[in-house]
Amino acid sequence: MAKIKITVVKKFNPKDVFGHDIKFPRVEIMPKCYVFDEGEELIVENLQKPEIFCGWEWKTVVKDLEILDSGDEVFWTEPGVIYICCADGARPVCFKLERIID
Repeated sequence: MAKIKITVVKKFNPKDVFGHDIKFPRVEIMPKCYVFDEGEELIVENLQKPEIFCGWEWKTVVKDLEILDSGDEVFWTEPGVIYICCADGARPVCFKLERIID
């Protein structure tokens, strides 16, 4: 099993994505994801979900973590690296996943 570093590359708000704000049912403007900070780094071992991840983010990221954990590669980035974006279409978070070789 590999260790994998997850880096938060960029967070977007609905205005970044759609060109306008989106409001919650309570009429509050939807903010960027409040869970992560840009530049934040986490280490995942044995594909164990860090507590900080919400269900949306984890379901999106885990499939690519499995690729890196298995030793496989994707052809569109450098070896041992995958870039992925959270499936929350209103306020996505972009991550860089890197296999750590001990």
